[in-house]
Amino acid sequence: MVKRLLEAGHTVTGYNRTKSKAQWLLDAGMKWGDTPRAVANVADVTLSMVANTQALQAVTSGPDGILAGLSRGKIYIDMSTVSPSAIRELARQVEAKGAEMLDAPVSGSSITLEEGKLSFMVGGKREIFEKVLPYLQAIGPKATYVGGHGLAASMKIATNLSLAVQMLAFSEGLLLAEKSGIARETAVEVLLNSVMASPMVKYRGPFVLQMPAEAIFNVNMMQKDLLLALEMGRQLDVPLPTTAITNEMLTAARGMGLADKDFAILFEALARMAG
Repeated sequence: MVKRLLEAGHTVTGYNRTKSKAQWLLDAGMKWGDTPRAVANVADVTLSMVANTQALQAVTSGPDGILAGLSRGKIYIDMSTVSPSAIRELARQVEAKGAEMLDAPVSGSSITLEEGKLSFMVGGKREIFEKVLPYLQAIGPKATYVGGHGLAASMKIATNLSLAVQMLAFSEGLLLAEKSGIARETAVEVLLNSVMASPMVKYRGPFVLQMPAEAIFNVNMMQKDLLLALEMGRQLDVPLPTTAITNEMLTAARGMGLADKDFAILFEALARMAG
């Protein structure tokens, strides 16, 4: 994301807990901020993306946090997948500083980003969304305004639950075909060229033949999103039966020692259960 902003001609100041991981971006022209506060101090628009609600609170609060570096006229955009209620509380704190906030989680992965197909869903004030649209479109071509603070986070959770559910359904069909006598490679080819092959299934389906060395989105991260979805379901009285079952399969994968694998490892967990 930073690389795309730099390529679009924007001045970017960045921070990461481990500076060495950002060295390639520093070499590409990114400036360095020693703390999240230092970044927010110098930036007109500050963007963050972290693993979960607890990490978001850690990077925004305290004397070195983003909130401490915000002032009137600045804009803060969080792109994490976190609790909608946490986003609304954070937006209240940002506005108390005279600044504005948007929640703008993304749909896609590192693969989608590299292909230039990443999309944003954005919550907050529409006029602020319009103001920052050029920055978002420098990263990904599509940004959709969905409503007030926290609603983009809700939309992202509603989207992500389907990814794991689809992967489990794909695994079920594949194992049924394989155990009936069809070669796994052949069954994968048929499924990926069938009507059920969503964009996610098309790029993650081949993982059942060769898992990536490094997870794009691991079991723990996906289960975090499913637990957020189940929490929302209870709050809104929306039954989520396939989400609940898929969540249990992710727990099974963790119990098998597969937590650090991409969530496509759902296939391996189900395969072990199938003998």
